[in-house]
Amino acid sequence: MKFKVFGALGLALVLAACSDGKTDTGNSTGAGAATQEAGPTPGSEADLVANVGDRIFYELNVSQLSEEARATLDKQVAWLAKYPQVSVQIAGNCDDRGTEEYNIALGQRRANAARDYLVAKGVSASRITTISYGKDRPTADGDDEASWAQNRNAITSVR
Repeated sequence: MKFKVFGALGLALVLAACSDGKTDTGNSTGAGAATQEAGPTPGSEADLVANVGDRIFYELNVSQLSEEARATLDKQVAWLAKYPQVSVQIAGNCDDRGTEEYNIALGQRRANAARDYLVAKGVSASRITTISYGKDRPTADGDDEASWAQNRNAITSVR
């Protein structure tokens, strides 16, 4: 009998020690609620993608910037000015038509065109690297104009 009483008492003590006396209602109030982030971390890759745009598009066999591409790059300039500690890489890409050598060269011209625009607008060249993937990293699968148009791009990513 004593064993059962001591066992029950021990169990009660263990359960009492595990309880902090607070009841979780699922509601967030107070200072803890203010620390929760509503969006991506400022200055991150996710912030760039969500709030600025990370890619520009090109016409077939073209590396010159369109007005739409310049508008996106202008937003990137402002974002990079806001986060001077951030460095980026610009990757030039092509659709799957053409030879590997041609597409690597075209992808590099596309990445360089975006870099040169950012530098001309005041971003330090030391913060930007470029690479060409040619046709090796498509963003859209398919052999139609809609897919090819998505793959003719330059993508800016945080490094």
